[in-house]
Amino acid sequence: MSAEIFDICVIGGGINGCGIARDAVGRGYSVCLAEMNDLASGTSSWSTKLIHGGLRYLEHYEFRLVREALRERELLWANAPHIIRPLRFVLPHHAGLRPAWMLRLGLFLYDHLGGRKLLPPARSLDLHQDPAGKPLKADYVRAFEYSDCWVDDARLVVLNARDAADRGAAIHTRTAVTAARRDGDCWRITLQEKDTGRESEIAARLLVNAGGPWADRVLSLSDQEGGEGEEGHRIRLVQGSHIVVPRLFAHDRCYIFQNTDGRIVFAIPYEGDFTLIGTTDRDYEGDPGDAAITPEETAYLCAAVNDYFRTPVTADQIVWSYAGVRPLYDDGASAAQEATRDYVLRRDGGDGGTPALVNIFGGKLTTYRRLGEAVLDHVEDVLGARGPAWTRRAALPGGDFPVTGFDDLVARLSADHPYLVPTHARRLARLYGTAAWDLLEGGEAALGQHFGADLYAAELRHLVAREWAATGEDVLWRRTKLGLRLSEAEQNAVADAVAELRAALPNRP
Repeated sequence: MSAEIFDICVIGGGINGCGIARDAVGRGYSVCLAEMNDLASGTSSWSTKLIHGGLRYLEHYEFRLVREALRERELLWANAPHIIRPLRFVLPHHAGLRPAWMLRLGLFLYDHLGGRKLLPPARSLDLHQDPAGKPLKADYVRAFEYSDCWVDDARLVVLNARDAADRGAAIHTRTAVTAARRDGDCWRITLQEKDTGRESEIAARLLVNAGGPWADRVLSLSDQEGGEGEEGHRIRLVQGSHIVVPRLFAHDRCYIFQNTDGRIVFAIPYEGDFTLIGTTDRDYEGDPGDAAITPEETAYLCAAVNDYFRTPVTADQIVWSYAGVRPLYDDGASAAQEATRDYVLRRDGGDGGTPALVNIFGGKLTTYRRLGEAVLDHVEDVLGARGPAWTRRAALPGGDFPVTGFDDLVARLSADHPYLVPTHARRLARLYGTAAWDLLEGGEAALGQHFGADLYAAELRHLVAREWAATGEDVLWRRTKLGLRLSEAEQNAVADAVAELRAALPNRP
């Protein structure tokens, strides 16, 4: 690596870093990305997993953010119709909280701000007549229903990285940046492999800090102060936690519940047999990698949904929980839930031969592609334009089929591979799209060892060889969510198999 000078080095393998790397290499820049752990191992896999405009941001007057996110919603769905799908959200009217007229007005704006075309509009529901009212307490008579989208967040990250690598980017996972210094018109960047401790040095003409909650740590590695300057580089760390319980309702719609503290909590169908409940908002201090759900957050989430559901949710029902830290730009908001979800870019250098550093603060899954374009505006200003913006209409790997054609894709996969049970075919189509045919090359005989649920060796080989999976956790909790279905012994067998595959593929992927 040390022999090559890259145009751009991106630090951070979350959604922003991988999206920037993809956009940049597609425009003709040479790109190296370094991630200290696994792709999407931080904030990007601990979200509520929504592609949405952010209905509640309207009451904080963040119209620009909501408009941009709503415009991105259907674009992203069209580019990745395997990992993104439309959902309908049921918002019960809670007497004593936001009045019905305010909800109607907010949903009218939500329907018309972002150029909605394919997603159905909002409507009113009689909860005593509609099936969505059955799981709710009888006190809730009226609701509003609107559209947003679901996304497999960790897979969104990996597919951006895969596309970037296929276009020529160097993607280095489990590789920490331990130092970065300016040397003439380049950055000299020291990389250290996590598994071996081996160090190497690369050079880059421009450095992008996409470290997320670790952005200030990245700044401390360079010769930048980070917290100084007229406007400052400020990150507010906010923890969001989620719980997963057995399925709470039979239909496929989601609920968005208002709480008396002004927050909202979602209850979302998850992985077929479960319900995902979240999220919390609490300020966080310490290492973002140590974030874990607290007993208080668990109690809060249970109490929030129990105000609505007929059958109470209790802590002993929880089959999995997760917590992550959002790196929000500190806009001085008094409460964590009021802090802006918008992104802020800060550039240092890039004039007079000084190599530039572009820092990213804040952001959300839905606007990652637009954030990438905004970063590339800085790149072009410093390095000169190489190629046009292109990601708006470009499918992610596996997403090259019609936006409404997922069921047809499943049918074709099942017809070509009739040995797959329907749930297995649907899961592979949902995770890999048209790339499922590559995974299944060789047919039933090539599936190999069965590890439990519908996980076979062929899928492990694909994940190690093509998607940077390096541990059982990478496979079971990020590339898939099969950790919910495998026993501890089965999970250990997956970890052992992944280690063997990695040893056999030293130059992965």
